[in-house]
Amino acid sequence: MDNIAGKKSGLGWVVQISVIALVLLWLFPTVGLLVSSFRTADQISESGWWRALFPTQQNMTLRAADPDDEGAQALVGDLYVIEGNLFEEDTEATISVWGTSSRAIDAYKAGETAEMNDGEIITVQENGDYRWTSPEELSGRGQRVFVTATTPAEFTLSNYQRVLFSDDSTDSMANAFFNTLTVTIPATIIPIVIAAFAAYALAWMDFPGRAILIAMVVGLLVVPLQLALIPLLRLHLGIGIGKGYLGVWLAHTGFGLPLAIYLLRNYMVGLPKDIIENARVDGATDFQIFTKIILPLSFPALASFAIFQFLWTWNDLLVAKVFLIDATGETTVMTNQIVELLGTRGGNWEILATAAFVSIAVPLLVFFMMQKYLVRGLLAGSVK
Repeated sequence: MDNIAGKKSGLGWVVQISVIALVLLWLFPTVGLLVSSFRTADQISESGWWRALFPTQQNMTLRAADPDDEGAQALVGDLYVIEGNLFEEDTEATISVWGTSSRAIDAYKAGETAEMNDGEIITVQENGDYRWTSPEELSGRGQRVFVTATTPAEFTLSNYQRVLFSDDSTDSMANAFFNTLTVTIPATIIPIVIAAFAAYALAWMDFPGRAILIAMVVGLLVVPLQLALIPLLRLHLGIGIGKGYLGVWLAHTGFGLPLAIYLLRNYMVGLPKDIIENARVDGATDFQIFTKIILPLSFPALASFAIFQFLWTWNDLLVAKVFLIDATGETTVMTNQIVELLGTRGGNWEILATAAFVSIAVPLLVFFMMQKYLVRGLLAGSVK
């Protein structure tokens, strides 16, 4: 009686917990990337993204104004005085302890005075205001001050402004973003169009060798694309296509066709046969049946493959490296731009986080808009 139809399995809770665990494993890094993309470099280096809403305590090395700067110091009575604020920008940070040596960064509390060589004295307040005095005229660089400051939670759009609108090509993702769209949209549409015609022929048209073609399509599903990269590139160079958008479109089309034909054919062959036969009896041609009956009914399968192809093409680096990337970098895509940022901006985590989230934002949007068709397309032909 344990297998009565309709009775829930005792292991259902295991499946639910597993699904929740997988969702959380995917969600936490994505949320962390999003939060980090709005934080400053200092905040990222001092605390994790989960503390973004709380004040952060940071150790900073700040410097007073240089005495040689015009108007920096003034003679007040018998003392030369330099006054100002240690923080370069307006901030709500508060200093708890400070010091004039890296060996004792907590030697003084905010508001206390430190005596240095040659009768120099410096006082640092909680808000960063300082007063540096000396009986002799000051010269050289400004006094270094090591502080421990508590900074409030801060979010900024400057990372996105730098990544999307920077004039520096090493930082900007704008050009790479549009290059990626230029590659991805045609590389998604072209194989869908070709595969739809081929899938209809393999599903509903009788011709010699159809079974062999279906077997070849299934066999191509397991062929690694790496095996065809160099031969295909040599073919492109031989016929004059070279490296460019046309070459990468054709490459993505060729690598995506086996899965597209297999997926669409499985869906189309499961459509009601009576509809096709009645249309033929009414005098409809195969093209009319395909465009007016099959395509509208196959939209879930078409959307399912579109999601797969779009995500794969958008996140692709290997095919773009082989068939597209040139020496000038004018056609570089986002995945390659992020690799370049890792090399030139490896310490700028705020820039890397922002660039990475910009890269995944569009795939996330496409997935959530069309995910309801994904399962329907994947289940195509699974039941009769």
